[in-house]
Amino acid sequence: MRPREDLREQHRHVPPVAHARLRPRPRPRPWPQPPTPDPAPVPAATAAAAAAARPRWTRRQVLAGGGAALGLGLVGVLGWKGAWAEARLGEARAALGDLGLPLPGLHGPGAAPASAGLAAGAGGGARTVRATLSAQPVTIDLGGPVVRTWAYGDALPGPLLRGRVGDTLEVAVRNHLPQATTVHWHGMAIPNPMDGVPNLTQQPIAPGAAMTYRFVLPHPGTYWYHPHVGVQLDRGLYGPLIVDDPADPGRYDAEFTVVLDDWLDGTGRTPDQVLQQLAGGMEMDMSGMSMGEAAGMASMRSAALGGDAGDVDYPHYLVNGRVPSAPVTLRARPGQRVRIRLLNAGADTAFRVALGGHRLTVTHSDGYPVRPVTVDSLLIAMGERYDLEVILGDGAFPLVAEAEGKGARGLAVVRTAGGAIPGAAAKPAELRGRLLRLSDLDAAPEAALPRQRLDRVHDMVLQGDMAGYRWTINGHSYDHLRPSDAPALPLRDGERLRLRFVNLSPMFHPMHVHGHTFQVRTAGSASGAGPRKDTVLVRPLETVVCDLAADNPGTWMAHCHNLYHAESGMMALLAYQN
Repeated sequence: MRPREDLREQHRHVPPVAHARLRPRPRPRPWPQPPTPDPAPVPAATAAAAAAARPRWTRRQVLAGGGAALGLGLVGVLGWKGAWAEARLGEARAALGDLGLPLPGLHGPGAAPASAGLAAGAGGGARTVRATLSAQPVTIDLGGPVVRTWAYGDALPGPLLRGRVGDTLEVAVRNHLPQATTVHWHGMAIPNPMDGVPNLTQQPIAPGAAMTYRFVLPHPGTYWYHPHVGVQLDRGLYGPLIVDDPADPGRYDAEFTVVLDDWLDGTGRTPDQVLQQLAGGMEMDMSGMSMGEAAGMASMRSAALGGDAGDVDYPHYLVNGRVPSAPVTLRARPGQRVRIRLLNAGADTAFRVALGGHRLTVTHSDGYPVRPVTVDSLLIAMGERYDLEVILGDGAFPLVAEAEGKGARGLAVVRTAGGAIPGAAAKPAELRGRLLRLSDLDAAPEAALPRQRLDRVHDMVLQGDMAGYRWTINGHSYDHLRPSDAPALPLRDGERLRLRFVNLSPMFHPMHVHGHTFQVRTAGSASGAGPRKDTVLVRPLETVVCDLAADNPGTWMAHCHNLYHAESGMMALLAYQN
């Protein structure tokens, strides 16, 4: 059958469905690792001679691994506290001063978190980057609210993992949780056995057990990692993964990694209890709610999302593990060009993001370069990533992540000079300026899929039974314990596959495909060939068309990245045929 030429379709409006307001929990804030003994003092003459002999490193070399070679490591999280952290920051200033590098914002050259255990082999070629992730119960301060949750180590987000294209990443995962777990490497085109899907690509890691994931980093970009078991993602089990391209000239002076999240764990109920409540049906008993809570539940709507804005009204929305009343500070200097790596680790919330007093130039989507486009704000769905560039002004500016349709926000502060900290209720005008549209984005020439004849087309029809909270793809609800029962969509190695995400439900769905990226075919874009992505937002009663190069054999998940929809069945399989 000849594929349809109309690539995105809008249909009739569907009346809103009543929502249950779910009362969630708060999230953790990063704490420094225990101090390690300081080395013995070095005589001044020896230090001076060493400094004179030291090679000159570019900022790109340090970010791509030169920092490890210099013994500086990589910092994964902002929010250091205490005398020990100040001492380490002083050492970083001294070490980096003659390199002309900015001090760390979210991350950058500095002391590596001990929990990450990062180690790189010597030499300039491909290396093995080793890390350890300990999934464990932990108490974390979100910047006021203190919560009991699960996390990788004792920080939120989890440790930054970073390497270069061609490096081998080797991560030992130790499970100290009371449940089995896995780790999925979101957006990475890696071998199927390393994908982290329980009962499909691996047996889950039992409590008290461990597993080592090992794979080559195939493509540069901004990625992340998280569990693929139950609703564990809606605790504190996630962290950023960055792959550097040694050939990238790095035309920026500083870099921030910004992780957004909606938080409910540790506030009186767990994500498992929320899922159980949702599974009881969306028409729920509201007798225990105040009038304000009931009104808030009914008002979770967004025109930008096509209607309903989510199923859970969270008590906290975090930026880098902090609530808005105690925001993390990202530091740079006036006039510097900064790269912002933005990712949404939330379970049920899309965020509208803007930086007060600045416009944002979008350079990458889900790790792949796009033709740059400048906007005032952007909408980032769960699982998506955007890389942004901005030239910073002089002062302190609110970086606001508005929980779209939910009447709340997360906040970070970008500081280049003195001045008052923007308040927790900061609402910059840019939030209502030009909003990035999918049709604004075209893949950069080096990221576009080569032209090839279509070999097959698969529709993924997205539907939901709101009364029973059952979500389906092509009428089937995925059974996590019996994945072999799922009807798999076939493809063969070397084929060009077209996926049509057809949303017949009244909810938006960020659709994610494992092990591959696809190119969105966007009507209204300059070329009709939109961005390369692995996660794309599909609004209610909309069809989004994507082309995928079948080049990574295995059986792969394709699912909604609303965690509660996925756990309630909105998953499917793509299976390579021999």
